[in-house]
Amino acid sequence: PIPCVPWQSQTSGQYQRRVMGYMKENNDPIERRTVQACDVLVPGIGEVIGGSAREDDYDKLLARIREKSIEEDCMSWYLDLRKYGSVPHAGFGLGFERLVMLCTGIENIKDVIPYPRAYGECHY
Repeated sequence: PIPCVPWQSQTSGQYQRRVMGYMKENNDPIERRTVQACDVLVPGIGEVIGGSAREDDYDKLLARIREKSIEEDCMSWYLDLRKYGSVPHAGFGLGFERLVMLCTGIENIKDVIPYPRAYGECHY
């Protein structure tokens, strides 16, 4: 496994956009171009774990919402969470199927999905 930290806040190549607006940017002037996020990548499998710190500054979130031209009314509930008290927090996700691939050596993710889906195969 290869841990990747920190992430760039500006991506390059075909995406050319800001990374998700809820990720907290680093305060260090040298690392201002990065966000507080990490991934654990495994060759042949991909991202097994991904995590990030959430932005808890109301004014920064409001600025990003306006920068991305998102309607403030749609995000009022999220802004209220920060406006009326939020603690610095972070979260991560573990890809269950990718973890099973890592532990078992199975190469195709379709073979480890516990609840496989196939179009037109679910008869009820």
